[in-house]
Amino acid sequence: MKSELKVKYLQFLLGKKKDSNEGFTLIELLVVVIIIGVLAAIALPNFLNQTAKAKQAEAKTTISQVNNAQALHRNTNNGFASAMSELALGLPESTSNYTYAVTGGGDTAQILATAANSAMKGYTGANVFFKDANSNSVIATIACEANTAGTGTPADPVKSTTATTLTGAASCPGTQTQIK
Repeated sequence: MKSELKVKYLQFLLGKKKDSNEGFTLIELLVVVIIIGVLAAIALPNFLNQTAKAKQAEAKTTISQVNNAQALHRNTNNGFASAMSELALGLPESTSNYTYAVTGGGDTAQILATAANSAMKGYTGANVFFKDANSNSVIATIACEANTAGTGTPADPVKSTTATTLTGAASCPGTQTQIK
């Protein structure tokens, strides 16, 4: 085979011309950017929602720990603590996500978790000492989550020391839902 024919045959097999330009067209790049934008628009709200849920877990844990510590404090000191420092849990009264306030004493106590960011929900918890229908001493504990997000102070749980049942002693107000 002649060398000139060999060269043409090799060019044909490679499918390339000597002067061809390689790269993406502007339309192809635009389509890729639009697809990435649509995916980001779908994923970003889900990501932000999960971030808020993770931050809210801090408040749920703190409410639970304070409620448990209040019950122990009531059994050993014949009254609930009126401040976070009395519980000796080592928990801060304020974080970058929430501000916590323990109030009460005697037969009732509560903790409020006020959100620092309007995308997060507020939380509250309460403890009530009461006598049940059989005159047994009982401590009712409840934790509530605000139904809507916001930085406002969550409503106080409903507390009754004259109740004879757990549900009558402590319950969440209408703007909140009980958490387990």
